[in-house]
Amino acid sequence: MKLCIVGITGLVGSELIKVLNESSMTVDLFIPVASEKSKGKKVLIRGNECTVVTPAEACDMKPDIAIFSAGSAVSKEWAPRFAEKGCFVIDNSSQWRMHNEIPLVVPEINADTITHETKIIANPNCSTIQLVLALSRLHEAFGIKRIVVSTYQSVSGTGVLGVKQLMDERAGIDGKKAYPHPIDMNCLPHGGSFLENGYTTEEEKLILETRKILRAPQIQVSPTVVRVPVTGGHSESVNVEFERPYEIADVYKLLSETPGVTVQDNPVENLYPMPLTAKGKNETFVGRIRRDNSIANGLNLWIVADNLRKGAATNAVQIAEWVARNV
Repeated sequence: MKLCIVGITGLVGSELIKVLNESSMTVDLFIPVASEKSKGKKVLIRGNECTVVTPAEACDMKPDIAIFSAGSAVSKEWAPRFAEKGCFVIDNSSQWRMHNEIPLVVPEINADTITHETKIIANPNCSTIQLVLALSRLHEAFGIKRIVVSTYQSVSGTGVLGVKQLMDERAGIDGKKAYPHPIDMNCLPHGGSFLENGYTTEEEKLILETRKILRAPQIQVSPTVVRVPVTGGHSESVNVEFERPYEIADVYKLLSETPGVTVQDNPVENLYPMPLTAKGKNETFVGRIRRDNSIANGLNLWIVADNLRKGAATNAVQIAEWVARNV
């Protein structure tokens, strides 16, 4: 088994190394990949010192699986080349997500969409992953009609520059900016770029990806994306309207039985999910579970996950593990 990691020097690349160190997947050769300027650098994976190579060199090595975390441009150019060599490409960018022939996968929900022919597999957007994972079994049981979601997204979702801007501002340093306004002591209702309809690209992803993963094009999704001064972990305030009535006890039961979901919901003891306690963990945490009495079959949830873990690296490694076992 030859496993390639494209974008090894980025935030997600660093997190991929941590997740792979925890994974039991058998790998005989790790192939770390970055741009030409990083060629020859050494990275430590599972105690082995590995030399960083370029995408062209890695492609020639014919890896079995390649995890891409280097942005859409790199994925657009190189994912098809790797796939042509028989490699399964798991892509973290938005490049391939909405292509009909390419599976968009959260393994706990729709790993069955992966076949021997689907050489390129898209990893969903971080905010989408935690949302659909928490809602998947509830949708099966009660049928989701509408979702209203407001996100509270970490600066790490923007990459190294987003974290640097926050840390610079806290240190009083006038450095390079990832955002058009200060982020420290502030909230920006702005994720991605604005579209003609007034929504942002990040909000559009929540709409389209949710429908694709849940195989439910009829679900109505109303999103608002907000960037907050947190370094690790996305939070979501979610209001769901179901097609059918539900009992709150059944909601707790279904959430508790959903693989990858941990219920943290005891307000009397001040227990609820927070990015601070979710950071570095692979689970998606759900709390503040309560009926919305303003609408028939309404439910409110608070969903939190580490966006670099389940929102990116963990989900990608789980897909790789599934491919290694089943394809």
